[in-house]
Amino acid sequence: MAMGDQKNDLTGLMMNEVITKLEKWAPLSLAESWDNVGLLIEPTEDMPIKNVMLTNDLTEDVVQEAAQKNANLVITYHPNIFQGMKNVTRRNWKERIVLDCIKNNIAVFSPHTSWDNVEGGVNDWLADAFEFTESKPIQPRIENPKLGAGRSLVLKNPLTLMQAVESIKKHTGLSHVRLAMARGRNLESTINTVALCAGSGISVLRSVPADLFFTGEMLHHDLLEACQSGTSVILTNHSDSERGFLDDFQEHLEKVVFDCQVKVFVSKLDKDPLITL
Repeated sequence: MAMGDQKNDLTGLMMNEVITKLEKWAPLSLAESWDNVGLLIEPTEDMPIKNVMLTNDLTEDVVQEAAQKNANLVITYHPNIFQGMKNVTRRNWKERIVLDCIKNNIAVFSPHTSWDNVEGGVNDWLADAFEFTESKPIQPRIENPKLGAGRSLVLKNPLTLMQAVESIKKHTGLSHVRLAMARGRNLESTINTVALCAGSGISVLRSVPADLFFTGEMLHHDLLEACQSGTSVILTNHSDSERGFLDDFQEHLEKVVFDCQVKVFVSKLDKDPLITL
């Protein structure tokens, strides 16, 4: 099959069926109140969804890729529309994305923090970088304490900071991460507890007692506060703390959530904007 041809013989699912199945796995009510989740772009033509593309960020390159691969639904982890748009013109890249999706009959759905907070979602995937005896949400939901933001882990066995670094690199597939060591610690210092949150996690992690914070990005003064207060920090870059989940989740989404009624694939052009030189 050529790269630009994702045609298949599946009958597909109508948009309302797709959304029902997505919300059955991760209700949008799990998203944070500030978030913008759900169906963000709806094509003018109601047609069966046969090809679904997963991406962490929806860029113009990713939209072109979706069109070339005949994807009629893009599930973008980060919402491409977050704040209100006053215009939809071709002068701005975010507005061009909206126009090009509609032009190519591509629907856009964003789950964002609903996939963070659900059981088996992004934060649980991050937690799987470690062997642990206990994992629970840092900010549990009142209606179900197994759901919620962040994860607090008690490790099965103590790890040195260096071992934690290597475990995270192996799990995420990253060649490097950044480490800020707590005052008085070194690479051989051991940790027993981890608090983690995908993306920019300080609003969830702040003041949580843990030997290690694990997230995507933090501001300098938040890093300094953590380290001077006795907590080491490992950072991956924002989207690199999330993107690997899509590769692991793709098969489950296709076979379990969608019951093999659509084809699901992960964008090849989606990437973190930061590179290491």
